[in-house]
Amino acid sequence: MTTDFLILPDCDGAEGPARRVVASGAGQVVPHASGRPWLVPIGAWSAPDLTLVTAGDRRLAVIGRTRLDPDTVARALGRARGPQDLDAVARALPGGVHLAVSFGGRTRSQGSVSTARQLFLARVDGITVAATTPRPLAALTGAVLDEASLALQLVNPVVPWPLALRTLWTGVSQLPSGHWLETSPDGTHRTVPWWQPPAAELPLEEAADRLREALRDALAVRAGASDGIGADLSGGLDSTSLCFLASEAGARLLTHHWRPRDRGNDDTVWARRAADRLPYARHKVFEAHEAPGWFARQDDPDGLRDDAEGLSAWNRNRTQMEHLARLDAADGCDVHLIGLGGDELFGVIPTYLWTLVRRSPLLGLRVVRRHRAVNRWRAGATLRGLTDRSSFAQSLAQAADLLQAPQRGAFEPALGWGFAPRLPSWATPDAVGTVRRLMREAADGDPAPLGPDRLTHQILELTVLAGCTLRQMRLGLAPFGVEWDAPYLDDRVVEAALSVRVQDRVTHGRYKPVLGAALRGVVPEEILQRRSKGEYTAEVYDGMRRNRRFLLGLCDDLRLSRLGLVDADRLRAALLALGPESRHVNPFYNTLAQEVWLRSPSAAADPAELPAGDAR
Repeated sequence: MTTDFLILPDCDGAEGPARRVVASGAGQVVPHASGRPWLVPIGAWSAPDLTLVTAGDRRLAVIGRTRLDPDTVARALGRARGPQDLDAVARALPGGVHLAVSFGGRTRSQGSVSTARQLFLARVDGITVAATTPRPLAALTGAVLDEASLALQLVNPVVPWPLALRTLWTGVSQLPSGHWLETSPDGTHRTVPWWQPPAAELPLEEAADRLREALRDALAVRAGASDGIGADLSGGLDSTSLCFLASEAGARLLTHHWRPRDRGNDDTVWARRAADRLPYARHKVFEAHEAPGWFARQDDPDGLRDDAEGLSAWNRNRTQMEHLARLDAADGCDVHLIGLGGDELFGVIPTYLWTLVRRSPLLGLRVVRRHRAVNRWRAGATLRGLTDRSSFAQSLAQAADLLQAPQRGAFEPALGWGFAPRLPSWATPDAVGTVRRLMREAADGDPAPLGPDRLTHQILELTVLAGCTLRQMRLGLAPFGVEWDAPYLDDRVVEAALSVRVQDRVTHGRYKPVLGAALRGVVPEEILQRRSKGEYTAEVYDGMRRNRRFLLGLCDDLRLSRLGLVDADRLRAALLALGPESRHVNPFYNTLAQEVWLRSPSAAADPAELPAGDAR
């Protein structure tokens, strides 16, 4: 179980924050060569957590399950002229980790590109302090909830980049994706870009080889450091592939499968086929009625929940995931694998067509015709989308004007930079005005997209969103003693997935061809040939129906209404008149998750109270 921790600069001002955290029950502090506090754990370090390499007065720490050669790293550390010369070390690490370097008074600190391993920043006693979760920073600074950020979280489907990095706590910020944090001896800081997406130029076969190697490394480092691994076996390609990779790596594997409520969903058929070909794993299968329903009331009699980072849409089926965590822990598993990141990296995004037309016009137009026929896209909307040349900043400003527009029609392709952010009908005028202002201010700053084209930007935006979701799941479920993990979000896996040529990302008649090519020989061919995909709208409607009284009860004393962000009567009316399609219920996810979170101890706790040392 990876430990949360603080990172302090090599300066005298670090002693104060360190003393306050240590007094709350921190474990062994890792010092700079100067003797000043550097890495301060929240609780105690666990066995696979920390690898420390030294070269004279220089120190390099890797926190998380990985593999490295200490002698090679020590030589690189000794040769480096500054923290900036250690990019090669960071690029070579498999797994999802934090990297921290103490270098003659300067420090380098970073998480992962997906932000599944992330750093948060705040000024404490006049110096910059970093942490892997906002909770200790909020406590050290006396931060309060940022109501403008709460308004942003009402946006559906996702908060647009770069506003997605905005935290819910005043004075606490996030490290931008692909950057590392440098602190100086005076306690000041700067963020340094070090990673950019690879050029999408490798043919499928070569990219598949790199992806296969990255995934095997990802599972090997987890299997080698775990007593047992639990894993989703939904029947879908993403989670199923991780099960075969974990088995190949020698993990003691326990899989979980929940039968879907929709009888037309054939995930169970494919999960059974996969289980038959995993003879050394143990398998648990649960009927739908055995699962806690989605949107179930979330009582916390044991005070286990720690969600200081904020709400997450996964809250809707949290009780089910807590049930899995208890089963894993009872079986001796300390890691649970999920397929998060698979859809984001390997699925079909309509914006793929916008980029493909510019890379290979003739091929692109043929593929566009095929997609138009299959999806019944209107010719005019398709043409406008393909010929649009708006910059990223321009598209963000335009999206601000459309926050209350109707959702995009089913026959209009999404070919822009973003995901058409909308606010629900129950958002108040104040909430709409706040979100619109924040988006326009962000656009005025001419923000850079995450990639050089719309496809790469959207893939990375979705990947960072997945990383955020994983962080919040990991934090919320950590008290059960099981660490939720998603190998698709590792840096090396993300790089390999992005390196394939655009024209090879989609192959007619093949589902997720890049992932399928990478796992040929690891996953049985019969499973790789699956072309259907499970759909879980039935779980959503069943959960909302079974828990209607609880959901309507929230509207009687709505915290979001107290803050002036949501009209409780409109939300209640919408809950009583659900539309028949999944797009009609999607806007509820963020609102309900936020309302439940605002009622939790994490949102209401005194920010002056530091986390207890045994919180993990």
